[in-house]
Amino acid sequence: MAELIVGLIVALLAVVLVLRTVRIVPQARASNVERLGRYLRTLEPGLNIVIPFIDRPRQLIDLREQVVSFEPRSVITEDNLVVDIDTVLYFQVTDPRAAAYEIFNYIQAIEQLTVTTLRNVIGSMDLEKTLTSREHINSTLRGVLDEASGKWGIRVNRVELKAIDPPSSIKESMEKQMRADREKRATILTAEGQRQARILTAEGDRQAAILRAEGQAKAIDTVFDAIHRNDPDPKLLAYQYLQMLPELAKGPGNTFWVIPSEVTSALQNVTKAFNGLAPEIPTVAKPEVFNGKPEIPNGANPEISRD
Repeated sequence: MAELIVGLIVALLAVVLVLRTVRIVPQARASNVERLGRYLRTLEPGLNIVIPFIDRPRQLIDLREQVVSFEPRSVITEDNLVVDIDTVLYFQVTDPRAAAYEIFNYIQAIEQLTVTTLRNVIGSMDLEKTLTSREHINSTLRGVLDEASGKWGIRVNRVELKAIDPPSSIKESMEKQMRADREKRATILTAEGQRQARILTAEGDRQAAILRAEGQAKAIDTVFDAIHRNDPDPKLLAYQYLQMLPELAKGPGNTFWVIPSEVTSALQNVTKAFNGLAPEIPTVAKPEVFNGKPEIPNGANPEISRD
C-alpha cells in the first residue's frame, strides 16, 4: 500500500515537472523568460523547454497590430477655442523585451504622449486650420509617437482623428456661414445663367439677321444676274416700271403720290414702242406767288390726287 502511494506521488511529480518544463507559445505571441529574476530569453511561438522552478516565463505579449481608441480630450486652439478630439492609434510590438522592461504600461504611455503631442500641435493652429488639416495633424502625431515609442519596442503605424468637435456656438456660426455661402453661390450661378442666356439670345438674333441679309443679297444677285444674262429691252423695262407705279399708291396711309421725274423717260420709251414718236411732256413751270400763295400755271400738274 505504501509503495502504491509513493508511486502515485512520483507520477504526479513527474507530470507537474513535465508541465513546467514544456511551454507552448501560440502564433503571433511571445513570452519573456527570467532565470532567478533576471531576463534570460524570449520564447518563440511553438514548443519551448525551460528549467522548472528556475526559469520563470512571464505573461504572453501580443505581437499583432493593435488598435486603441482614446477618449475625447479637450484641446485649446491658437484662437482660444476649446475643441474635443477623438484619436485612434494603430501600433505593433516589435521588441517583447523592451515592451516588458523599458516601460511599465506602454498603452497608457502612448495615450499620454498622444494627448500632450496633440495639444502642442493644435495649440499652434486656429480652429479653421485645425478642421482642414487632419492629414497634417495625423502625420505629425505619428512621427512624434513613433520616435518616442521606438525605445519601448513599439512601432506606431497610423494615427487617425475620429472627430473634431468645436463648441456648439461655433457650430451654429459655421452652419450660418456655410448656408450664406451656398446662397451666394446659387445667386451667382443664377445671374451667370441669365447673362449667358441673354448673350446667346443676342447672338442668335445677330446670326438670324446676318442670314436674312445674306439671303436678300443672294436674291438680289440672282435677279441682277438673270436680268443681265437675258439682256432685256429698255422698252420692256420702261413698261414694267409703269406697271409698278400704281403699287406705290397702295396703302391705307397714302392719300396722294408724286410722279417722279423718271416717268418722263418711261413714257417716251412706251411711246416709241407703240407710235415710234416721242410726245412732248409738259414741264413744270416755276410757280409764281400772288398774295403770298403760289399759283400753279395751267398745264403743269406735279401731283395727282387719288381722291
